[in-house]
Amino acid sequence: MEFAILKDIAIIFALAVGVLFICHRLNIPVIVGFLLTGVLAGPHGLGLVETSEHVHVIAEFGVILLLFSIGLEFSFKHLASIKKTILLGGSIQVGLTILFTFILAELAGLKANQAVFLGFLVSLSSTAIVLKQLTERADINTPHGKTALGILIYQDIIVVFMMLFTPFLGGGENVGPVTSILLKTVLIIVVVMLLTLYIIPPLLYQITRTQSRELFMLSIIAICFSVAWLTSSAGLSLALGAFLAGLIISESEYSHQALANIMPFIDTFTSLFFVSIGMLLDINFLAQHLGIIILLSLGIFLGKSIISAIATLLLGYPLRVAILAGLILFQVGEFSFILAQVGIEHQLISMDIYQGFLAAAIITMMLTPFVINMAPRVAVAIYKLPWPQRLLRGSLPEIEELEEELNLEDHLVIIGYGLNGKNLSRAAAYAGIPYVILEINADTVREEKKKGEPIYYGDATHELVLKHVNVEKARVVVIAISDSAATRRVTYIARKLSPMAYIIVRTRFVADMHDLYELGADQVIPEEYETSIEIFARVLARYMVPHEEIEAYIESVRREGYEMFRSLSREELKMMNRPDFFQGMEITSIRIPYNSILAGKKIEEVEIRKKYGVTVVAIQREKEIIPNPGGHDLILPDDILFLLGEKEKLHSFIHRFLPGR
Repeated sequence: MEFAILKDIAIIFALAVGVLFICHRLNIPVIVGFLLTGVLAGPHGLGLVETSEHVHVIAEFGVILLLFSIGLEFSFKHLASIKKTILLGGSIQVGLTILFTFILAELAGLKANQAVFLGFLVSLSSTAIVLKQLTERADINTPHGKTALGILIYQDIIVVFMMLFTPFLGGGENVGPVTSILLKTVLIIVVVMLLTLYIIPPLLYQITRTQSRELFMLSIIAICFSVAWLTSSAGLSLALGAFLAGLIISESEYSHQALANIMPFIDTFTSLFFVSIGMLLDINFLAQHLGIIILLSLGIFLGKSIISAIATLLLGYPLRVAILAGLILFQVGEFSFILAQVGIEHQLISMDIYQGFLAAAIITMMLTPFVINMAPRVAVAIYKLPWPQRLLRGSLPEIEELEEELNLEDHLVIIGYGLNGKNLSRAAAYAGIPYVILEINADTVREEKKKGEPIYYGDATHELVLKHVNVEKARVVVIAISDSAATRRVTYIARKLSPMAYIIVRTRFVADMHDLYELGADQVIPEEYETSIEIFARVLARYMVPHEEIEAYIESVRREGYEMFRSLSREELKMMNRPDFFQGMEITSIRIPYNSILAGKKIEEVEIRKKYGVTVVAIQREKEIIPNPGGHDLILPDDILFLLGEKEKLHSFIHRFLPGR
């Protein structure tokens, strides 16, 4: 019996392999597979695992490591850049969701403390599922992706305070005095600050000096579980301790390496966590109350989507971004299940309410990947309705003023004011080209407008916005936004409004090129291959390929639509290979010290090429460059010699004349 836990884990992983394989073949996300595995394996499913206690114990490790990883990824400098989204957007979303749930729960006859607690549970969304989907879709840097990320970060922080507040809502005899818990919390925070500032960084520095990967990894795990145990011993939660442990390391220079080392553990244990959630679901209860659970799931879906969209609108984003953000954050989060266990301990929810909530939450989690994939199409469909257009007509005074101030003809329209948009606008201003910028981040528009940029707030996916910047009369339209779906729609509308404009589109992936050309783009520049071209050019330069040939290669690749990278065969590549003349050759530089035996001698006296097989290709003397020096040229102290030769011969020459270098 002592190996019962091993049997349960073996069954779960074996079943998960089969379920995930089927999900992969059916293109169903892995999170759904883990939840289904739990449902099938659990005591309410096939009964392969009769008790979920063992799995819960292992899942606790998953929770600890998950929160630890979230703490590790916290960078206060990075978070400062989206502080408005985190503080304002997160507060609105969580606050309105708690209020919405509280009203409905009170109408259903629940007590006030129970209604507030249910609001806590419903307000949280799934960080693990959402971030995985956004990363896979490359949407993490889009406006709706950044908004969702900011709100999720707020939720991950506020759940800590919800856990601290839950015992007070319960009001049971096992709740300690308020001052006692607050005192413990303050004490823990002080300890964390001391560890962060004075103890952990020097300790990790000494550990990293050993260059032992095993020692470093064990140290990170020891810190994680020690702080988690410390907070648990003080009467606080394990999850809070794990988060604080991550926070301690996040401000050091070792956070990225720590995250990389524990990532395999996080993936393994969090998969068990989602399996354990599935095992909690009572299939019989779901079947008996199917209608109510479907209504509850629909209510959570609509309520959270609308509230998240409202929060996004109040941040200053347009309707399309708000719709996308709302459809991303509609689900119940994994931390709600952890919080629910605390609520059961303090008798805030009955087992029937818990099972109903659990079933609805799992349904929303399973729907999340599918809804996120459909979200761009839903946003476009809503945008085509007449009421968004009427709403938008009254919200473009700045752009209308622009049309009165400037004669917008033969101008450049820049859509998106990221790095590419900024560089392009500077180049246009320098060249005296009239231009206008469209950007959907209201804060960016406000800041850049103060600097005198002709930048205006508007969502370019809407035809009315493009008309107001007179895209019909533009000579060039540059689309430089991160949202793939929005890029397609803007390209289509711009081409429809302006058949003669030259449309240049920046895309992140080569897979989008065909669609964008079909939609009317004149030139599509994929970041994937432009990066490859840059690397390609530098590699060729290192192998001494002449500059003009490198430029010819690059021009050929771009002219042929990057076909070289996509379909050039190995045989064709061999035909392009350079001769082996420079194979094994290197260029290096050395500075001649004042006491060198080379100082004051002519190149021919030293017989550098004859004796050592090394060629001096140039001499730098202060600010002067002497290219291709002859045998009569002197080598003076403090000269820099640029040497060409085989690696071994260069090393031999440097060792001979500059010992110790």
